[in-house]
Amino acid sequence: MKYTFETILLGIGAFLALLGAGFAQDRQFEAHMWVLFFVLLGGTIVMLRRLDFSTASAGKAAAPLSEYSDDVVKYGVIATVFWGVVGFLVGVVVALQLAFPDLNIEPWFNFGRMRPLHTSAVIFAFGGNALIATSFYIVQRTSRARLFGGNLAWFVFWGYQLFIVMAATGYLLGITQSKEYAEPEWYVDLWLTIVWVAYLAVFMGTLLRRKEPHIYVANWFYLAFIVTIAMLHIVNNLAVPVSFLGSKSYSAFAGVQDALTQWWYGHNAVGFFLTAGFLGMMYYFIPKQANRPVYSYRLSIIHFWSLIFMYIWAGPHHLHYTALPDWAQTLGMVFSIMLWMPSWGGMINGLMTLSGAWDKIRTDPIIRMMVMAVAFYGMATFEGPMMSIKTVNSLSHYTDWTIGHVHSGALGWNGLITFGAIYYLTPKLWNRERLYSVRMVNWHFWLATLGIVVYAAVMWVAGIQQGLMWREYDDQGFLVYSFAESVAAMLPYYVLRALGGALFLAGALLMAFNVTMTILGRVRDEAPIFGSTPVLKAAE
Repeated sequence: MKYTFETILLGIGAFLALLGAGFAQDRQFEAHMWVLFFVLLGGTIVMLRRLDFSTASAGKAAAPLSEYSDDVVKYGVIATVFWGVVGFLVGVVVALQLAFPDLNIEPWFNFGRMRPLHTSAVIFAFGGNALIATSFYIVQRTSRARLFGGNLAWFVFWGYQLFIVMAATGYLLGITQSKEYAEPEWYVDLWLTIVWVAYLAVFMGTLLRRKEPHIYVANWFYLAFIVTIAMLHIVNNLAVPVSFLGSKSYSAFAGVQDALTQWWYGHNAVGFFLTAGFLGMMYYFIPKQANRPVYSYRLSIIHFWSLIFMYIWAGPHHLHYTALPDWAQTLGMVFSIMLWMPSWGGMINGLMTLSGAWDKIRTDPIIRMMVMAVAFYGMATFEGPMMSIKTVNSLSHYTDWTIGHVHSGALGWNGLITFGAIYYLTPKLWNRERLYSVRMVNWHFWLATLGIVVYAAVMWVAGIQQGLMWREYDDQGFLVYSFAESVAAMLPYYVLRALGGALFLAGALLMAFNVTMTILGRVRDEAPIFGSTPVLKAAE
């Protein structure tokens, strides 16, 4: 009886959600339980349609398992592309809301609720699905073993999608813990913890049953990402619910302790979710696409251990000139500056992997995308330590310079390396000779790169202008500009930021079309891209 157990679990979940909606103690919790009920009900109906009560005949042998569990990776690639387009679209909307406040629609679609929807969609939905899918693909190939746990990988995938839906709808309904990253409420956090433990079990179980004696460096980065994010998630979201039938809870921390815990979480989410996990991606896909070995395996080990040791201490640099003790601020600054070197060690290792294959940058747009990602990683990991210095931070903090810094890293590093991985994986997973259109990859590269450059450069200028306007005093010691005047001066920059985001979104839409057509088995006839080597024909 296929799928029976899963169907029963979904049915029980839908029933519990219905009870939660019926006995809810606040309207927000009731609305969220109705969302959960309909999602689980839809899943139950789908699973019921797939039930197979037939038994295999005695003489009929069971179908042999394929070498690797790639179906869940395929779903992960599709989910990554889908959530990427959604997250980038919401990002363009919130950028336009800042430029044109009339676009704020109360109560569900105002900036205060759309902004965490955007950040969580691009980080946890787009980035999280990319990390889960690529880690499942890489750990099997580098271990020469199928994923551990049978259908447990499917539980991780679908459980994570449920978390995304519940978190996203919670943001729009106003159900959050009201912190900097607007974390979902306690019951959504509990569900993610269960899913994440299952993820760790699948990944670790696969490593333990590996047929290769050596653990490839990409798996070290993925493992550090999984373990550390579990620790960060649990500690930062420690909370006491007011009621098990209500959406309200109280954090275990308060005041400056809460601020320090929040930025210990926030900066290390950048360090391990957006850096370590994606470095695992870099260490596998750049050598594979370039068909070259990693430049220095010794450097990769030094890079790994120094990065994970130093990153965990850097969070206090977000709290300069606050109530946090001065020694803690200085500690965060010092470790942030020290982080520059291991970060650039990874950048050098990624770039130098192309030694002997630099011509591929000219002829292969996927390699070009990956190399540009590593370049943005290097730029962002220099800018971050520089901004952690107190004197620089006194100008940059609370300004759009920080927004430009974050997006040059997120769009340039995380976005481009993920796009390259998707373009690498899609033909291989669906057994296609090549992508539907290589020229579209080239267009995607230039649209994305131009969008990032416009976005980041505009925000750098806007941020420096904000900082200078806020600290401008006249001869009598009064502020020259009011805060409202500094906001009004941002209008042209905010319009240009929306334009940069729209260019990036256009590239993602091209990717979605290209991937879809590749999955459908279509191939577009096209001339070689500019700069590529023409196909030689025999003389007649």
